[in-house]
Amino acid sequence: MTTAIKPMPPRLRRLLVASVTVAFALAPAAGCGDADAPAAAGPSSTSAPPPREGAVPGLLRPVRAYVDAVAGKDLDALAGAFARDAVLIDVGRRFNGRDAIRAWADAEVIGGTLTVSEIVENRPGHQRLLVRFAPGGTGGFAAHYAFTVSGPVITRAELTYAD
Repeated sequence: MTTAIKPMPPRLRRLLVASVTVAFALAPAAGCGDADAPAAAGPSSTSAPPPREGAVPGLLRPVRAYVDAVAGKDLDALAGAFARDAVLIDVGRRFNGRDAIRAWADAEVIGGTLTVSEIVENRPGHQRLLVRFAPGGTGGFAAHYAFTVSGPVITRAELTYAD
């Protein structure tokens, strides 16, 4: 009698791949493994893309899309990271819906530089980041960016100055 092996559900597979990816990324910092050894084969196409050089690993896919869109000065990608009915609160100013968020980003974000310092809160569907944002590309200020995500999109973002 043969027993068929059931395929792993996609969500569980993504979680497993992400966990293994983070473990491999943290292993050299923990003194495990050989930092000069060649990397293993990359994760499957269902996992989040690997972070850019200098990027903080472990960002949720929609949050990574936002960060990458700012870095790439890509207004369409930034707007596409949000749900149609998303809400963004920028230091008390509220923007309702993707179109309003797009207009805000065009006027205030695209052209700036965003650096993620660390993930300060991380739970399913939510991440809070400590970032440095420089609207003109230089200088800037520290801020907390809190993202709520659902599936592939951001449903809420709240941006506040860091204490």
